[in-house]
Amino acid sequence: MTRTPPPEWAPLLEELERRREVALASGGPDRVAREHRYGRSTARERIQKLVDEGTFLEIGTFVTTPTADGSPLAATFVCGLCEIDGRPVAIGAEDFSVEGGGTGVHLARYKGGWGGFIEEFALGYRIPLVVLINGVGGSVILQDAIGYPELQAANPTFPMFDLMEKVPVLAAVLGPTAGSSAARANISHFSVMTRDNGCLFAGGPPVVKQALGLEIDKFALGGADVHARASGLIDNQVADEDEALAALKRALSFLPDNVGSRPAVLDHWEANDQDELLAIVPPNLRRIYDVHAMIDCIVDRESFFEIAPDYGRSLRTGFARIEGHVLGVLASDNRFIAGSLDVPSSLKQVKFVEMCDRFHIPLAYLADVPGFLVGPKAEEAGVLKFGSLALRAIQQAKVPVYTVQVRRSYGLGGVATGNANLLSLRLCWPSAAWGDMPLEGGVEAAFRAELAAVAPEDRAALKKELTKRFEAQTSVWRAIENFAAEEMIDPRDTRRYLARLVRLAYRQPLSGPAS
Repeated sequence: MTRTPPPEWAPLLEELERRREVALASGGPDRVAREHRYGRSTARERIQKLVDEGTFLEIGTFVTTPTADGSPLAATFVCGLCEIDGRPVAIGAEDFSVEGGGTGVHLARYKGGWGGFIEEFALGYRIPLVVLINGVGGSVILQDAIGYPELQAANPTFPMFDLMEKVPVLAAVLGPTAGSSAARANISHFSVMTRDNGCLFAGGPPVVKQALGLEIDKFALGGADVHARASGLIDNQVADEDEALAALKRALSFLPDNVGSRPAVLDHWEANDQDELLAIVPPNLRRIYDVHAMIDCIVDRESFFEIAPDYGRSLRTGFARIEGHVLGVLASDNRFIAGSLDVPSSLKQVKFVEMCDRFHIPLAYLADVPGFLVGPKAEEAGVLKFGSLALRAIQQAKVPVYTVQVRRSYGLGGVATGNANLLSLRLCWPSAAWGDMPLEGGVEAAFRAELAAVAPEDRAALKKELTKRFEAQTSVWRAIENFAAEEMIDPRDTRRYLARLVRLAYRQPLSGPAS
């Protein structure tokens, strides 16, 4: 039964509801209708689609945006507390229907999106932050409301980078995005962009035309394929808004609430038939195989969630589960540049390893790497510089790294697949081959003069003789006999070993800063 409030409350509550109507109207019916025509939702609509029903507790509802005629207009940014799959999450969303979702520079305090309240809230309560991005960044209209130009060097970035060290930060780019909003997408642990509407850039087509005299379509300039495949700024691309929100939920499900906790362990899981591994992976080093099929066979059924599938494709990265426990998976993909580490795959490894290390997620590296990519283009791109960063990231990781030596491991590229901390170890398949370099290439390099001195028709026979001479000492069994690697296993036992090891890892006390 609803009681009628005392009369003296009536005008106050009426004013509250009037202002609530302004807030809920976003940019007004015309601008909201325009967003819907493009297949885009308003900020609150997106939030309601993502979060558990009835859990969104809005904060800063009655913030307004300046207008030329002084009429009331809703805020450009909507934020608050919610639950996603029963977990508390801080959430913020730019509302493109209100002045393009521009950063609230006119406010005494940002609500979020580039520092501000909701990010400080997530940091203070140590809960994940989700940011739904679709904004122009700065706005001359909002800047005019301040009355003076801001010195950008004086603008703080707190707490964006502090957040990255404490809690999971996930971002979705759901429409045109520029400037600080575009940069915000990359200041995250996981990001996703839609192909139908998502695009981002440091400066949009009008800025490019003014600066360079070049007319270019917004999607050609900064669409999902540009940033998920070429620049690597965005991790995953999906078809539309609904798929993007689903990807956020899936990624979040593998991550803990903060660095002081572990990811949730599922009670129910299903295993795949491990005999399939022998059919998937041929021992012949020259034959390719489906790396995704190998991963899917080893981990819990349908648990692998790939991150950055279109970038640095010679290395696959993603989350999976082994007997319900979250595991970070890296796997060389011999279908692309023979599984070599190039600049994109090296950068991809750095980001993924550092994220897993930050959130106490053990790593399994399914290695089949011939080394760093070679050639003039690779050298110009700085493959050794960026490859060294990949090597450093995995060598410095504090979490266990379980290197599964599937086939090849040569040179510095091989070093970048393992870790020497006390929790890490190496499991080798009988198909494994390793050393400073492949035997044939090593013979070519070491005996170049001898090979050049014989007649061309005798060169192949001499090379074969030299190769045979060194085959015995390059046998991986000699390394196993000398305990240079911890264990040689039947490929079909890989899951069993990883399951035992990961369960053991989850028993370890958390290390590193938890506060």
